[in-house]
Amino acid sequence: MDLAGRVLLAALFVAGAVQKALDPAPAQALLAGIGLPEGLVWPALALNAVLAVGLLWPRHVRRAALIAALYCAVTSVFHFQPDDGWQMSIFVKNWAIAGGLLVLAADRKTT
Repeated sequence: MDLAGRVLLAALFVAGAVQKALDPAPAQALLAGIGLPEGLVWPALALNAVLAVGLLWPRHVRRAALIAALYCAVTSVFHFQPDDGWQMSIFVKNWAIAGGLLVLAADRKTT
């Protein structure tokens, strides 16, 4: 069960990296919309890829889960748009994913 959960969580981060690689414009627009440089999409892509690997690599799961939870919490700010139901659902999902990642990090027997 642990591995299946980690694979599913890692898949979210793989999808985020692939999405940013194939079509960076939506992420760049979100960044620009809150006054951040559009070029931040590239470090975000790299972080998504590294987190996906970390969630799959047993030795690094706890650290990756903690960083991924923080990433989800921070990036949820981009989606806090109360007048847009779609963006608000992404906002809530980011917090739910962060919660699951914190549970995963707390449950790890290794450091």
